[in-house]
Amino acid sequence: MPKHLLALLLALFGHFYVLIAQEKYTLSGTVSEATSNETLIGVTIAVTELRTGTTTNEYGFYSLTLPKGEYRITVSYLGFQDIVETINLNKNLKKDFNLAEEAEELEEVVVTDDAERLDIRKPQMSVNTLAAQTIKQIPVVLGEADVIKSLLLLPGVTNAGEASSGFNVRGGATDQNLILLDEATVFNSSHLFGFFSVFNPDAIKDVKLFKGGIPARYGGRVSSVLEIFQKEGNSKDFKVNGGIGAVASRLLLEGPIKDERTAFLVGGRASYAHLFLPLFDVNNKAYFYDLNAKINHKINENNNIFLSGYFGRDLFSVNDKFVNTYGNAVGNFRWNHLFSEKLFSNLSLIYSDYYYGLELDFVGFEWDSGIQNFNLKYDLKHYLNDKLQLNYGIQNTYYVFNPGKIKPNSPSSGIVEEQLTKKYANENAIYLDVEHDLTEKLSVEYGLRVSQFNRLGQDEFYVYEDNNPVIFDPFTLVYREAQPIDTINPGRGGTLKKYLNLEPRVSASYNFNGKSSVKASYTRLAQYLHLLSNTSSPTPLDVWTPSGPFVKPQLLDQYAVGYFRNIKNGRYSFETEVYYKDIQNRIDYIDGANLIANNAIEQVILNGMARAFGIEFLLRKNEGRFTGWLAYTLSRSEQRTPGRDLGLDTGRSDLETGINLGEWYSTPYDKTHDLALFGSFDLNEKWNFNANFIFQTGQPTNYPIGQFEIEGVVVPYYGPRNKVRLPDYHRLDLSATLTPKRNQRKKVQSEWVFSLYNVYNRKNAASINFRENEDTGRREALRTSIFGIIPSVTYNFKF
Repeated sequence: MPKHLLALLLALFGHFYVLIAQEKYTLSGTVSEATSNETLIGVTIAVTELRTGTTTNEYGFYSLTLPKGEYRITVSYLGFQDIVETINLNKNLKKDFNLAEEAEELEEVVVTDDAERLDIRKPQMSVNTLAAQTIKQIPVVLGEADVIKSLLLLPGVTNAGEASSGFNVRGGATDQNLILLDEATVFNSSHLFGFFSVFNPDAIKDVKLFKGGIPARYGGRVSSVLEIFQKEGNSKDFKVNGGIGAVASRLLLEGPIKDERTAFLVGGRASYAHLFLPLFDVNNKAYFYDLNAKINHKINENNNIFLSGYFGRDLFSVNDKFVNTYGNAVGNFRWNHLFSEKLFSNLSLIYSDYYYGLELDFVGFEWDSGIQNFNLKYDLKHYLNDKLQLNYGIQNTYYVFNPGKIKPNSPSSGIVEEQLTKKYANENAIYLDVEHDLTEKLSVEYGLRVSQFNRLGQDEFYVYEDNNPVIFDPFTLVYREAQPIDTINPGRGGTLKKYLNLEPRVSASYNFNGKSSVKASYTRLAQYLHLLSNTSSPTPLDVWTPSGPFVKPQLLDQYAVGYFRNIKNGRYSFETEVYYKDIQNRIDYIDGANLIANNAIEQVILNGMARAFGIEFLLRKNEGRFTGWLAYTLSRSEQRTPGRDLGLDTGRSDLETGINLGEWYSTPYDKTHDLALFGSFDLNEKWNFNANFIFQTGQPTNYPIGQFEIEGVVVPYYGPRNKVRLPDYHRLDLSATLTPKRNQRKKVQSEWVFSLYNVYNRKNAASINFRENEDTGRREALRTSIFGIIPSVTYNFKF
């Protein structure tokens, strides 16, 4: 062996020996709010001398392994007073911190910029966090604070317009977002067809949206992960807060069952605008209600259990002849266990159900459909040292899909009861995620998720000639449904199709000077569930279907590069990211596809591809009497479904045209320009003013490009898909919050929120339809708008 190589090996061994021999101890504990014992997520614990630190996890736990010595610890969290303490770490130390809100008059603490530098150094990118207080400040329609509407002010997040449910992230579809409420999947996030979201702002503790660089612990969707955690309940005092608004009211109760150990939370909301409709001789109904509940119990220092749930329902009816009911129900039992000061675990048993019901009295039938899943997951976080952390776990989810059941609603009905074939599937995954600080400047996060999806058997499964459920006619250039040649009954115990996917993730951050950094990420994701919808905005009637022999799972590759900078010690921050997304097996539909009550959905589906790319900017002002942000996104979202090559010799040309002649076309959620501005100004102790302005490029749509007449009937002719757009969308919203001077003798605190939605009464087009003018006989365009200017008043209280 060459002498210089031997010397190098000896040097490396000596360095490794020094690291091993160096005495190290672990500082660990939880961080909670002082007045309620509510644990806090994402609190920064910084070590000034070593320029290192960590953040609390989803349950407020942190762990830091450091060399023996004396250190100055800074604990900081937005909206709370910072804590600075000096500790002597000469043994493993468990230390809990209680943070007090900034509003309380405590001794002033001087904060260094180390806490902000941690955010700069973290490799995690493409993530936005909204505090519950920020969500409540953002002006929205009818004065109801709304999580989903607040997300639309962030870069890369849009939706299909006013009164549309769901949201789109970086050019993705609504079904490509994984929405988690206390780890349980929410399949439909809207109330009243999109006017409100299902999340009660009073019950929310933390909201985080992952747009890219998604950690390996998440899977099942290819666009984003929206993670929402509910409060755990006040374990010190009984508290009540709520609000009375123009169309809905809410109430939240929380308090201790056993002081400092067991707490509960119960919250409810309900709308009541429909109660006033009879005064105007209107017999229609449209209302919603929901319930949030949670119990947590601290068994001992190392064990905590949580039981949480959500139930919500919407009802819409027209003269009791048409009745539509839909909603979510979720439940989760969680057990936190601390194996040691370095190893934290969470076991979750989760149930989720989305139900859709429809009753048509004039036809004489009822319709029920939905999706259920049962989820078991076990996650562990291993804090090896201050430079290296491991996240790993397993997950298994069992699905039941009910595409629909129709039954008569009266003895005189001529409808015959029929259950569309139920579908079943099982998805399991194992993952490992590593957070690694390679040097003081370079940090990486890398991991792998291995997912497997089994499409289980069902009572009836159609078999097609040449295994092809969609036929292309080369003479008419039209796709049509194939007729089954046989039906098999594999039963629930069988397997129709299996998929196995490797989903690597890697993110890196290079810190220049503690104030700025460059980050990059690559994300691979697989999605096995598909939302069947050929409308631009999802409706409650939309049906979910699993991947299988004819519908392949969607596969995403996303690349992102960004620059991040803290300005003036974090008073301002600037972020910009460039991203590119490539999606395989994005489903598309043949012209005239019927998706409702279709027992053979594979007959109208084609597998295509999608891509999206863009650049995002976010400038924030984080401190002072005036705070807010400016977000801008320049992007493109496209889809392509070329003709298939079936590899069959039929003796004639089978060259398929695909959709749109196989060319790329804009998706319904493509928004070239997206600008959002939000500002909040504290005038004094009584008055707070908020404003937001939104501008978006008009939504792609289809207009007739001609018409022809058949037997006296005028039929419009449409060109390529999504070739034209609706007019550009923009509006300005304002709100003012009045907080009366608090009387120290009274426990009740209250505030009045006055808001104006769409201040300049912009008639934004939800759709444009065409009709024939009865006087001139010529066709004309008719714009449909949802909202004009809407004033509202909300009264909030707590005691």
